[in-house]
Amino acid sequence: MDIRILQYFLAVAREANITKAAESLNMTQPPLSRQLKELEDELGKQLFIRGNRSITLTEEGMLLRKRAEEIVTLMEKTKTEVSSFGKNICGEIYIGSGETEGIRLIAKTAEKLRRKYSDISYHLFSGNADDVTERLDKGLLDFGILIEPADIRKYDFIKLPAKDRWGLLMRRDHPLAKKNGINPEDLHGLPLIASRQSIAHNELSGWLGKQYDSLHIVATYNLLYNASILVEENIGCALCLDHIIPEYENSLLCFRPLKPQIDVGLDIVWKKYQVFTKPAALFLNMLQEEINAEL
Repeated sequence: MDIRILQYFLAVAREANITKAAESLNMTQPPLSRQLKELEDELGKQLFIRGNRSITLTEEGMLLRKRAEEIVTLMEKTKTEVSSFGKNICGEIYIGSGETEGIRLIAKTAEKLRRKYSDISYHLFSGNADDVTERLDKGLLDFGILIEPADIRKYDFIKLPAKDRWGLLMRRDHPLAKKNGINPEDLHGLPLIASRQSIAHNELSGWLGKQYDSLHIVATYNLLYNASILVEENIGCALCLDHIIPEYENSLLCFRPLKPQIDVGLDIVWKKYQVFTKPAALFLNMLQEEINAEL
């Protein structure tokens, strides 16, 4: 199995049609079909369910698609890094992050670096801590922004001079919107939309105390935008961090902080013994300067 065959496989998975995939690859259908059959024979697994008009992936095919996308992405990232080595400062920086206002410091650093080196570009990946660390461990990201508490023992890291606070996102016509803060008792029996990560780590259990077992969770999320639409449609209120969903004067939603207040810190992490590209090393140095300036 080589990269070229994986690219063929991904084209067919993407187009769900052999003819269209062959056209996108500038090749004819028979050799493409032959390559796919050889790939299935090599793996000893059926990867496609071939219909009259379309092709769908088997369970094994869906697993291979996930891994093939990671492999091809890593190959392209490595090729870019090697080809830019020794040239003018140019290249790409890959950053993964949960949804947080703390990304603003990253953006300010990126903008400042681009003023000096305009050929540096950035790729952002959004996900929870599990999503980010999985891609970081596989070499698909240079840096990850993790919201505490997070297991960072196997990474090098810098604490960012920023904090997020937990609260409740709700409709402005919700009875709790009249309050300045949300107490544990307010959540009793309330339909809640909660972060999967916050549930997994029991981040709120200490604050909730006895109320924790009575939480009525009707939905979970890993990114807040879609969850905010559920809030708009009155499915429930979302336990979330502040500043992710903007509050405008006439917006339908509002945020109220938890009382007592729960603040969480942020860390930027990278793999131990990481060999940075020139752009990534410059970014980290400039970020450290920005952090020192704010302290």
